[in-house]
Amino acid sequence: MSANKPGDPTTLSRLYGRAKGKKLRDRQQQLVDELLPAIAVPADGPVTATALFGRDCPLHFEIGFGGGEHMAGRADLLPDHGFIGAEPFINGVAQALGHIRDGRDVGTHGNVRIHHGDALEILARIPDGSLSFVYLLHPDPWPKARHAKRRMMNPGPLDMIARKLRPGGEFRFGTDHPVYLRWALMQMQPRIGEDGAFEWLANTPQDFLRRPGGWPETRYEAKARRLGHEVWYFRYRRR
Repeated sequence: MSANKPGDPTTLSRLYGRAKGKKLRDRQQQLVDELLPAIAVPADGPVTATALFGRDCPLHFEIGFGGGEHMAGRADLLPDHGFIGAEPFINGVAQALGHIRDGRDVGTHGNVRIHHGDALEILARIPDGSLSFVYLLHPDPWPKARHAKRRMMNPGPLDMIARKLRPGGEFRFGTDHPVYLRWALMQMQPRIGEDGAFEWLANTPQDFLRRPGGWPETRYEAKARRLGHEVWYFRYRRR
């Protein structure tokens, strides 16, 4: 991550968000107690495909996976790829574990690993140039101006994502919040083009108004559509 400047509101050293909601149901608590330790990202050491899955494979990382619908869907779609998800909200972790339990094998050789905690901690431990995909889907918008520094779409995290992606790797971002949309476009603008780290994979406005194929819907996107919100989808390729 790029060095923080004193008082700079566009840097971020940790992610913000709630950790707990309603009390977990007995079955959810059982998943947290029994399944989560079996597929948790190790507490120490480099986070690599070989360390997590015992083999070299394309590696995906989802920042704040919510209820895990997208992550589980992608993992089922690409069984030969490895998926890492980080989420601080324990209720979301429990929901994701339910999706994983109901999907493919989740034992030692399964293709999903979870970190219950701050995504930036794991991202920092991933060797540069290792990730094929990074996903940031419907993050908390922190709409108040004084909370802008809490957004993931800020220079420090974005520069770290760029370093962790391999050349040709893809960063996917989705939101239904107009404040976050404008902020994200502003943050990404200097990072795209010949002098930037990314190429924006969009030729027309319709390209970011339609969900691309292979992009499973999250519960937050479904809720946004029920409320009549417009949803925007962005794909950026690492140069």
